[in-house]
Amino acid sequence: MTRGGPCRIGVDVGGTNTDAAIIEISASETESRGVRASSKTPTTVDVTSGIHTVIEDVLSKSSVDRRDILSVAIGTTHFVNAVVEADARRLSRVAVVRLCGPFTKMLPPFSDFPPELKDIMSGPVFYLDGGLEIDGREINPLNHAQIKETVRSIKAAGIDKVALVGIFSPLDAQGLHEETCKRLMLEEDPSLSVVCSHTIGEIGLLERENATILNASILNLARRTVRAFCEAMKKLHLDCPLFLTQNDGTLTDAATAAEIPIKTFASGPTNSMTGAAYLASLDRGESRARSETQVLVIDVGGTTSDVCALLPSGFPRQAPNFVEVGGVRTAFSMPEVLCVGLGGGSRVIYDQASDSVQVGPESVGHYLTSQALVFGGDVMTTTDIVVASGKADIGDAKRARAISPALVSKARMQIKKILERAVEDMKVSDLPVTLLLVGGGSIVQMDNLEGVAECIIPPHHDSANAVGAAIAKVSGEVDIIEILDGRDEKTVLEDAKQKAIDTAVAHGADRNDTKIVSVDKLPLQYVTNKATRFVVKAIGRLAISGDRFPFTNGASSREESEVYTNGESHPEPEKQYNNKTSESLQSRVKFSAFVDIETYQPHVRNGVWYISPLDLEFMATGTGVLGTGGGGSSYLEYLRCLESLRDSGKKMRVVSTSYMKDSDICVFGSWYGAPSVGNERLASGTEIMDAIDVSVRIGGHSHFEAVIADEIGGGNGLSTFPTSVYYDIPVVDGDLMGRAYPTMEHGTPYVYGEPITPCAMADARGNTSVVMKAESNSRVETMLRTQCVDLGLSIAISATPLTGNVIKQYAIPNTVSQAWFIGRAIHRARKSKSNLVNSIFDTTPGYLLYTGKIIDVKRDVQEGYTMGQCTIVPLSNEEQDLDDPAKNTFDETRCLIIPFQNEFLYAAYADIANPDDSSKHEIICTVPDLISILGQDGEAIGSQDLRYGLRVNVIGMAAHPLWTGDARGLKVGGPEGFGLDMEWKSIGPYQEPPSVIDEFNRDV
Repeated sequence: MTRGGPCRIGVDVGGTNTDAAIIEISASETESRGVRASSKTPTTVDVTSGIHTVIEDVLSKSSVDRRDILSVAIGTTHFVNAVVEADARRLSRVAVVRLCGPFTKMLPPFSDFPPELKDIMSGPVFYLDGGLEIDGREINPLNHAQIKETVRSIKAAGIDKVALVGIFSPLDAQGLHEETCKRLMLEEDPSLSVVCSHTIGEIGLLERENATILNASILNLARRTVRAFCEAMKKLHLDCPLFLTQNDGTLTDAATAAEIPIKTFASGPTNSMTGAAYLASLDRGESRARSETQVLVIDVGGTTSDVCALLPSGFPRQAPNFVEVGGVRTAFSMPEVLCVGLGGGSRVIYDQASDSVQVGPESVGHYLTSQALVFGGDVMTTTDIVVASGKADIGDAKRARAISPALVSKARMQIKKILERAVEDMKVSDLPVTLLLVGGGSIVQMDNLEGVAECIIPPHHDSANAVGAAIAKVSGEVDIIEILDGRDEKTVLEDAKQKAIDTAVAHGADRNDTKIVSVDKLPLQYVTNKATRFVVKAIGRLAISGDRFPFTNGASSREESEVYTNGESHPEPEKQYNNKTSESLQSRVKFSAFVDIETYQPHVRNGVWYISPLDLEFMATGTGVLGTGGGGSSYLEYLRCLESLRDSGKKMRVVSTSYMKDSDICVFGSWYGAPSVGNERLASGTEIMDAIDVSVRIGGHSHFEAVIADEIGGGNGLSTFPTSVYYDIPVVDGDLMGRAYPTMEHGTPYVYGEPITPCAMADARGNTSVVMKAESNSRVETMLRTQCVDLGLSIAISATPLTGNVIKQYAIPNTVSQAWFIGRAIHRARKSKSNLVNSIFDTTPGYLLYTGKIIDVKRDVQEGYTMGQCTIVPLSNEEQDLDDPAKNTFDETRCLIIPFQNEFLYAAYADIANPDDSSKHEIICTVPDLISILGQDGEAIGSQDLRYGLRVNVIGMAAHPLWTGDARGLKVGGPEGFGLDMEWKSIGPYQEPPSVIDEFNRDV
């Protein structure tokens, strides 16, 4: 065997097959891109023997000298399967330590875990001193004695896995508090395995903590698996570094993967996408696709196809916000992949009565080679249609030719439509598409696709996943929040870029090849100091060093047997759910999937509505719709409500405004500040009550009988419920806005002259402040914001209490009920596959303003508010022609623009060729009427979550006459209040929302 050029081996371990490819680096400019050989073998139960077989095969096929192999990179789904299957044999209990000072007790760890995983993983929880503010200040110093006592308690519980989570730890590149605490814990007990959250995820404490817990729980499995991989390499006589591929398409060394396995969870789809781009030579600059088209990849298997958009960096577009793994909400990087029911084994069904053809989603799957017509079976598949079309020579072509030409034509048209819809759904811009087809089933693409400039099936397309692993690069990412007030933004950004490059180099990238590939600038809402989040990513090719195996000891036979000798199947999660007791059901986060919504009735007795977990779930969805783009996410407040309902032993209850006496006192308290901060520095849960206590005391009251929300939109629409439990008082079915608005002065009682002061604020440290008097309501707002910045940009506030007669005169009635009815309508429509928008309007009158796709979003910060504009264009005929009973058809050729100041301000038709030309705008709806943008699942999309490509419905609902029937209301809540030079544009008359209490009440 002669020596050749240096090579890399890539391996991808899938659920069905294990693929391998060997690439000669110096031959990457050839037509084959240096791929010397590729191979495929069934994935084995023990995983490693399949890897051994497939690598041995490519080495044999390529005749490459083993001494020329520079590295082996493996992508695997082994770790994520343990979580998805809730396999107690492969998961460990985890103790959670939060460095948070007085904060975060509002929501304890494991709050939104499914019961199966919580029972397996949950260990003791500790809240310790430490953590950082958004600007880097310490919340309070670490307490060494506290840490030592915590270690002793963890040891006494028989646990050795720890998830260590510090507030705003991702903002500190050195992980100051987390790393120091970890060192102190290990000095006390070296047997502990401590996972620091800043190495796992980004801003958003609960999601990052969840990912850290999952990572800690699979550590034993990961370490044994990686040792087994290393042992397989030793048996192959490969003396080179071992890497694993990560979710974002980059590499991590074996030692790091063994400690942070969660970052490898979704590496399979990513490997396919990056391998496709490499095989199609899109990285060589020879194709004009990079600059003149956008690149999409479709990986076609036997049953389904994965569709992903490639960014200019060559990496897949990452999923926004959060992803769920095994039912656990996490926030680590994962590729955004659309899965459609089209593959080489998709069934083709001809309906003679309607003379129509359906392709998929049913498939013969692994039985293609025995059940398809061309293989002697009796099932017509897409492969048969390909052969009948003369596009491939597979099996017995004579059997395919028996299919009538008309049926073949109809089937091809259906395949074309499925692919075109998938392309349209994943587009990231309006540029033409370069489409890369990989995978064994890629032959199903036979016809030109609308909007696709070029369709490429690259060489070795059926091993693109292994090629992607072999050519994977190294990344470094920095996610920081900077205060730009008084600073040069360019200098701040350049410093962040350099940190990203240095991080990539520290991870093993060649500094000479490392470059910045993405910069995201995200202004924070509701702040006045130009606080801005920067997410900067750098990538570079792997710099091979002289390092050898990070793991030098192979797994013992006992260890391997613990991981691999379980041949039995794992119980399906859905089957487990069906046997759960009502007590276990009560511990869930999502209840709509386990309750018959059609027959469910809320518990209302003698004019009092007693709230259930399902009621809260409905209201969480409904308050999102009523948030009109703002108000923050309802999710965290929903979880807080569940915790309060489970743990208090008290009842949550709602009463109508008429239930109150004129002399009764009604309080309110709400969250105030930047949602981005509130999502990281979770509250202690006492802040609202502290603010209420101060406002009540200063207001001279000795009692109060009820609580009301200041805004029903977003999280504040639910914040009344834990407050009501704490004081054991009812929530009033109404609020002071009827929607979400950006300032305190938008409360209806204050618009009509009721006092807003004294107005109190409080934080978790015990700090309280009071605005006793101000020259105007707008001055109250500026004074509150100044204090809010000093206290860390997230506090609670409470204005002076209101009497029952004021509530009855100036509150917007029945809005808690309105949120419930809207939420129930959306959940019912999802289950019945009926029209989501019509379902909402069946209970809450409104108007469909537009159906389309977002093609542009602009954002900026002005005077502390996130300002911007969203542009939506009509759906094409093909996009509307979906076999979906929930579809909407909307006959409009113009685009729609929606400017926003946190909340959506107005909607206007515009010229699709020049949407910024205001002379051609036709205003169709303005504040104070409600404008909401809904995703395809009916969930509201906040202004911070708008992005290109989302298919949406825009709905409008009329505002209460308190906003529209008097000049005072329009002056504050209408266009004039936001500096807009336009008249209020009504979408129709207001109808009071129905009352849950009136509809379901039973007097007993």
